[in-house]
Amino acid sequence: MGCVHGKCCGRYPSSSDVDSRDYKEVASRKNRSRITQIPLEHVAVPSHNFNLQYSFLTQPGYYPDDPDKLNQDSFCIKTKLQGNPNIHFFGVFDGHGQFGTQCSNFVKDRLVEILASDPTLADDPVKAYSSAFMTMNQELHNSEIDDSMSGTTAITVLVIGDTLYVANVGDSRAVIAVKDGNQILAENLSYDQTPFRKDECERVKLCGARVLSVDQVEGLKDPEIQSWGDEESQGGDPPRLWVQNGMYPGTAFTRSVGDSTAEKIGVVADPEVSTVQVTPNHLFFIIASDGVFEFLSSQAVVNMAARYSDPREACSAIAAESYKLWLEHENRTDDITIIIVHIKDLSNSSAGVTDGRTTRRSNKGTDSPVSWSEHYGLVGSDVSDQQQPYQLSVATNRSEAVIVPSPASQRPSESSVLQDVG
Repeated sequence: MGCVHGKCCGRYPSSSDVDSRDYKEVASRKNRSRITQIPLEHVAVPSHNFNLQYSFLTQPGYYPDDPDKLNQDSFCIKTKLQGNPNIHFFGVFDGHGQFGTQCSNFVKDRLVEILASDPTLADDPVKAYSSAFMTMNQELHNSEIDDSMSGTTAITVLVIGDTLYVANVGDSRAVIAVKDGNQILAENLSYDQTPFRKDECERVKLCGARVLSVDQVEGLKDPEIQSWGDEESQGGDPPRLWVQNGMYPGTAFTRSVGDSTAEKIGVVADPEVSTVQVTPNHLFFIIASDGVFEFLSSQAVVNMAARYSDPREACSAIAAESYKLWLEHENRTDDITIIIVHIKDLSNSSAGVTDGRTTRRSNKGTDSPVSWSEHYGLVGSDVSDQQQPYQLSVATNRSEAVIVPSPASQRPSESSVLQDVG
């Protein structure tokens, strides 16, 4: 759940408070002129004889009161981690607060550096992930960056052979597209860490946090009614975290890197790590900041991506739709960052499965690339009607992500993409 001031407490006027035509026209011009995107990239996973084809896009949000506001999102793509051709890293970091850009870029650089220097990475990725996040968080506290009321979320995917390790801190998201019969289904690889989650809400309360919406804090709604519905239907006044006798920090998430003030009431940098072994039925995965998922469900995002064989086109389409929906609901947009990674040429033999399903064939050499749905001959509303409300559908007979509880508490041949967007 995003928030109006980069996830700290505050308010913007609704779109009805200003001339929507004026700000939408200005925002559209800025959107077209400030998008950053790179060409299509490929990397092999030789241990299991498949390839990853990926692209990314990041763009700053439109803020009418601060038109030159920096993009607080950043991302990191580093292939052949530790010089190993079978280990690849993808991460998106969504900064917030006054020094959110600095926090985001600090974490983008340090997380992959710490992972790359950990000799246990290939043998115990879950432990390496947790250790790296905690080390990085302490380093940010000790740095020259003031993270008392600033920080960043982090959603990252580490590909090791045919297994994805997904570490999440905050409310950005990773989702994988799964071919299931004649449909392409979205399967969440991370679960937003917000007060909407009962387990996270209870955890921060035990640490001393008050969990209330802005309206409740300001006395407009009864603070005793601790029922906020769900994140998809809540709207613009989500539950937030507050110290006992103050109106701060007002975070709409329960985990982050940095945010030393919020850390005192339970906001931690300890990641939740999920794992999934990819099969030929896994078509692509997406990691994105909550600028994408604020008004789009996981299934809707996967449906849009499935219409394009080229991840560059999918990134552009999803970013444009996200931007449009922001302006339909607000007079501003959040920063938007998305990475789409296609899993190509993975066969049953290389994946170690024998379910008899059709393996993906490469579209190389075709003059008119077809969408995933056209390629597989998929039918049904899940891939044909972008406008209807989508519900995440998870089949119980396929490889599901498993959440691994987090503990309490030499790279000459690497190729990388490290994007500074601040």
